[in-house]
Amino acid sequence: MANYVTAEEAVKLIKSKDRVLVQGGAGTPQALTKAMTARANELRNVEVVHIHTEGFADYAQEQYAESFKTSAFFIGGNIRKQVQQGFAQYNPVFLSDIPHLFRNGTLPLDVVLINVSKPDKHGYCSLGVSIDIMIGGLEKAKTVIAQVNPQMPRTMGDGIIHMDRFDAVIEVDEPLYELPIGEPSDVEKRIGEHIANMIQDGSTLQMGIGGIPNAVLSCLGNHKNLGVHTEMFSEGILPLIESGVVNGSQKLVLPNKIVSGFAMGSRKLYDFMDDNPEVLMMDISFVNDTAVIRRNPKVTAINSAIEVDITGQICADSIGTKMFSGVGGQMDFMRGAALSPGGKAICALPAITGKGVSKIVPTLKEGAGVVTTRAHAQYVATEYGIAELKGRNLAQRAKALIDVAHPDAREELEKAAHERFGRSFVAFNEVVTA
Repeated sequence: MANYVTAEEAVKLIKSKDRVLVQGGAGTPQALTKAMTARANELRNVEVVHIHTEGFADYAQEQYAESFKTSAFFIGGNIRKQVQQGFAQYNPVFLSDIPHLFRNGTLPLDVVLINVSKPDKHGYCSLGVSIDIMIGGLEKAKTVIAQVNPQMPRTMGDGIIHMDRFDAVIEVDEPLYELPIGEPSDVEKRIGEHIANMIQDGSTLQMGIGGIPNAVLSCLGNHKNLGVHTEMFSEGILPLIESGVVNGSQKLVLPNKIVSGFAMGSRKLYDFMDDNPEVLMMDISFVNDTAVIRRNPKVTAINSAIEVDITGQICADSIGTKMFSGVGGQMDFMRGAALSPGGKAICALPAITGKGVSKIVPTLKEGAGVVTTRAHAQYVATEYGIAELKGRNLAQRAKALIDVAHPDAREELEKAAHERFGRSFVAFNEVVTA
């Protein structure tokens, strides 16, 4: 069994020009990333890769540019400024594909930094709240450095790893990042009500974290036999589990189980996950595999957007040319839900920004990224209702989207639609009365 060392001793295994994979989300190993960064004067051109992390990320700051190069698969708030200023980079890839980059040698890994639960009597630890992309990395990395943390819950699924796999181990008692549930705004509540009305009994849910997903969950108290198969989840789901609304009885893939890749919430959520056989934390290449997702019935995928144009193109990763977040698993689940029997792929967003700018636009901003193509878009939800796009031509889509845009934006959007689609905008949207 591996011997415990100090953080400073553990990170001496990292060498210049190494590629280092860091566990992300609430599982970010803060003690190890801090110790690695403290070696900046001794290291050059270490590439740090991860999905979004929480907390400490000083290795991405300008002052360490000679020592560390950060390449993120998803941009968290702690490195967003550095990416936008050119001191870190974004690597666009579907979340489901990231482990394959490690497994097939496209991105060989030298070192992995992880945050794990205390070992059980057999020497097995758990990756806890953040399994996500880490399994492929652990399979292929030359060196594994772990921090054993009693505050990390022991979760079931793919994230069980024996201490014999660790090349260096440190012991910490480090709180996990927490993201408590906030009260949804009135706009989020209205969006939540619209979406909840679309969800059928027996559906399998995929939803992320934030005001809109939590608003949807709060409206599902009278539903029956819902299941969960989602890349990430928060404690907004807990009341539905406790009441029996979520039981997974209708799922075909791992029935009666909550399946996820990573989770983020308060200590209440992490305590619920600890040693709970109802929760399976799985490799994201499985969770987000379209072929797996589509096997479940009535998959309802709820994702967000920065802006949507009047043809249904969904931008979710950038504001113009300025990168903001990432592709993530949106397309994995939008496509998987669309292929599921009775499934629905929903893009949910407020009609306007906090500054009063319409999020439904004639055209996406110059340089904006199309995360979900117009061919994949099915439903767009705002506080003004649901625009159904599937099966509709461009002119009909434009009308449906204008109807759920903010009233102050509709005149401009209609003008743009008339200019773009000509007479067909009216012809295909005529209301025929007797």
